[in-house]
Amino acid sequence: MTGVDATREQIPVRVFGGPTALVEYGGLAFLTDPTFDGPGDHPVGNGRVLTKTAPAGAAPADLGRIDVVLLSHDQHPDNLDRSGRALLADVPLTLTTPGGAGRLGGTARGLAPWNSVVLDRPHGGSVTVTAVPALHGPEGCEPVVGEVVGFVLTGDGLPTVYVSGDNASLDLVRRIAERFGPVDTTVLFAGAARTTALDGALLTLDSAQAVEAARILGARRIVPVHFDSWAHFTEGRTELVTAFTAAGLFDRVQLY
Repeated sequence: MTGVDATREQIPVRVFGGPTALVEYGGLAFLTDPTFDGPGDHPVGNGRVLTKTAPAGAAPADLGRIDVVLLSHDQHPDNLDRSGRALLADVPLTLTTPGGAGRLGGTARGLAPWNSVVLDRPHGGSVTVTAVPALHGPEGCEPVVGEVVGFVLTGDGLPTVYVSGDNASLDLVRRIAERFGPVDTTVLFAGAARTTALDGALLTLDSAQAVEAARILGARRIVPVHFDSWAHFTEGRTELVTAFTAAGLFDRVQLY
């Protein structure tokens, strides 16, 4: 059995700033969107930059063994920077979008939405990683921002974990909840990211939408990420605390 009632075991999640978190699940170590470069400007083309404002909370050497990188997309430096790309060479498997896997090569494997890969656990049994849809902005944004993917982790006797990636669509969250909800732990990319590329449209969930996503998913535990360390995030810790407190859900939130 999987899902929120499978076990009350707390899934360890360590957050290092931006979108980067280490999820220990079924004896395997999953790292989301690795970003470890120091503060500074990162070019994104057409003369535009994304500005990192704070260092990561750890260095790659501090993380220990990484079994799998869950990479929502490779096109933007706030999801995969130079240090993150270097780290991929030492990781046995990187799961990402089909296009991203083609660009990255190496151990990267592309998963289209709703496709899965089954991974052996160290002491028997398996973990299933299912790619789920994500939309990095309003409808029709893909030609500008590219394809993005989220992930759901399931396994016998394990609670369900959802990693949203850079997703701004509550409609997609509803579709994911229909297949996998309720979830135990959700790693929600928030921050209300905005850039000039899409005329200031939301590229990720704002704090109110993060609350709604948690409700839709029936999440027992909410780990917000990707709301700090970059200048294009327009909401941060204060807005998240306010929104989840007003909704009566702050006791479920893990903020680092």
